[in-house]
Amino acid sequence: MNSTVKVVADATTGAVVKISDNNPDFASVRVEQTRMVIGNNNFIERKNVSALLQGSTVDLQLMGFYAGQELPGTIVIEESLTPFNKKSPERDLKIAGDTGIVCTVNGQPIYRRAVYSSASNAQDTLIKHDNVEQLRSAYAQANSAGIKSAAGQDFNI
Repeated sequence: MNSTVKVVADATTGAVVKISDNNPDFASVRVEQTRMVIGNNNFIERKNVSALLQGSTVDLQLMGFYAGQELPGTIVIEESLTPFNKKSPERDLKIAGDTGIVCTVNGQPIYRRAVYSSASNAQDTLIKHDNVEQLRSAYAQANSAGIKSAAGQDFNI
């Protein structure tokens, strides 16, 4: 069961409408939701997801958003083989955990973003990656390095 979508204030400034550093005519409002997500191997886990509502600063301020405000709808995950942002495609790359490895299909990178939808029945659009062996190798190396690092520590009390 998913929680409601809530408006979140900026942790640093406390502002709900965050004005763009590059152009004061544009701003964003951050929304969050806790969702139950079914991952690989049908493993269910609770995840916090967030999205940005973007628009002109004036329009977002006129909407009267406030911290803690509940919005109807849901936050959905969209994945694509086409970049969402043509100018900075690397910002939406789907990265596997902490590996830094980009998830791919037939060598093509997968792009991922979270968006708010006012429709409560909106569904995620997911693409399954196929570079499984590359990821297994990276996780195996990370685990091996962690074990070697721990072996050099003194655990005497």
